[in-house]
Amino acid sequence: MASACSWLGGRMKIVALVPAYNESASIGSTIQAVLDQERPADQVVVIPNGCTDDTAEVARRYPVTVMELPQLEHRKSEALNRAWAQYAQDADMVVCIDADTWLPPHAFANWAQEFTDAPHLGGSSSKFTMQAPDLLSRLQKAEFATWTDTSLRRGTTHVLAGTGCAISGAALAAVAAREDREGPWCYTSATEDFELTYRLRELGYFCQVSPTVRAYTDSMKDLKSLWNQRLKWQVGTIEDLLSFGINRLTLRDWAQQAMGLMNAALKLLWIVVLVGFAAIGDLQFILFWWLLPVLFVALDLKRAMRIPHRDKKDLLLAATFFPNEAFMWMRAGWFVRSWFDVLTSKITNKKTDRWAAQYAAEGV
Repeated sequence: MASACSWLGGRMKIVALVPAYNESASIGSTIQAVLDQERPADQVVVIPNGCTDDTAEVARRYPVTVMELPQLEHRKSEALNRAWAQYAQDADMVVCIDADTWLPPHAFANWAQEFTDAPHLGGSSSKFTMQAPDLLSRLQKAEFATWTDTSLRRGTTHVLAGTGCAISGAALAAVAAREDREGPWCYTSATEDFELTYRLRELGYFCQVSPTVRAYTDSMKDLKSLWNQRLKWQVGTIEDLLSFGINRLTLRDWAQQAMGLMNAALKLLWIVVLVGFAAIGDLQFILFWWLLPVLFVALDLKRAMRIPHRDKKDLLLAATFFPNEAFMWMRAGWFVRSWFDVLTSKITNKKTDRWAAQYAAEGV
C-alpha cells in the first residue's frame, strides 16, 4: 500500500482512473488532456463499463490501459474499485476524471505539490466549470462558481467531485480497509463521492478544492437531465446523512438541508399569501416588495463577476432576475421531492435506481 510520505524521498506514483459509460464523443479529448500533463501519470486506466457504443475502441487508440468491463451491478463505484484494486493500490496519488472532462496541463503537477505540502490532505477537488453557451449551462456554471468560491473561502470541501479530483493513495487504502466495502468506493450510496469524502474526513484527513486546478466538463443539456441528476445527488446525500447521523462532520450538511427545505417552504408560503389576498380582493402593489428582487439581482451580479470565463451574457443573465429565480424554484423542487422520495422509500422499502433514471433522461 502507498505510504503518506512514500514520495518524499523519491518520485510520487500517480495513477489516473477514467470511468466511462457511452462517452465515445468525448473520451478522446479527456484522454489527450491527461496525456498532455506536464507531470504525466505513471499509468492511465480507462474503464468503459457496460458501454453500448465504441467508447472502448476510441480509448484503445491512445497509449493507455483499457479495462473494459460488462454492465456492473454497482456501476461507477464498482468500476473504480476494480481498477483501483488492479492498478492503483500502490499509487501515492489517484486522479479520478469523468470521461467528459478536460484538465489543463498543470493539473497533475499542482495536485502533486499540494499533497507534498500537506501530508494530511486526503483529497483535492478541481474547480469545475462548463463552457457551453446555452442558458441552462450558464445557470449551472454560475451555480458551481458560487460553490467553488464558498469552498475556497472555507478552505475545505465535503465533496471531492468525481468530475476531476486527486486523492491520497494512503487515504484510499485506509478507507478500503473498512469491513463494509470491497474497495474505497461504497456500493450502498448513490453519491459515492460524498460518502468517500466523509470517510476520509472521519479518518482525520482534510479535503479541499484546489486553488489552482480547474476542470472543464459537460453540463446537463435539458431540464429533464438536470432534474434527474440533481435528484440523484440530493437523494443520495440525504440517505448518506441519515446513515452518518448528526455529528461534528455532518452539522454543516444538515444545516444546508434545513436551509433548502426552509427556502422551499418560504416560496410556498409566498404563493399562498398572494393567492389568499387575491381571493379576498385585497391584493395591492407595494413598492417595498421590489426591494427584495433588487437585492437578489445585486447579489447575482456580484456572484456573476466571479464566474470563470464570464462574458456579457453571463452578466445579463444575472441582471434579468427571472432565469436565476426560476432556477431557484427548481432547486426548491428537487429538495422537496428528494425528501419525499427518501421518506417514501423508508416506508415502502422500495428504492428507485437513480443512475438508471439519469441515464434514461440523458439518452445514454
